[in-house]
Amino acid sequence: MHMKKNTLLAALFLLAVSGLMLHLRIHFFMVSDRLHPGMLVFDGTRLLASLLPFIDTFFVTALFLSRKTAVYGYLLNGLIVIYGTILMAHYSIAELTAKSIPFQAFILKSTLPDIGIAWADFFTGKALYDLYMKGGATK
Repeated sequence: MHMKKNTLLAALFLLAVSGLMLHLRIHFFMVSDRLHPGMLVFDGTRLLASLLPFIDTFFVTALFLSRKTAVYGYLLNGLIVIYGTILMAHYSIAELTAKSIPFQAFILKSTLPDIGIAWADFFTGKALYDLYMKGGATK
């Protein structure tokens, strides 16, 4: 059972860190300065956009390390996935309506794959939480 716990923890971390890296690629918080080409400036709104994936990667994973705090990891993971789904779906719908993108192209260019990664992260956390609650994982 200890091996199953470690495998689920590794999957949880890898999904979260992959989501964080994708988010940083899209919303990196250091942007080019228009007045000084070649210089980067800090953009706080982009940093906020990466806050949930950062919390998911480090805090949720840390909470799942112990049976005592796994319930808080499960709760926080669920909240992050719900907020992330709503925000990413909103972004895709706003993009679709603003640019009049055909529906077929919209599916491939939308945040639907990103939402799928978030839900895979959630279900991995659920499996880990269930393992803790059934007594299959200790510590």
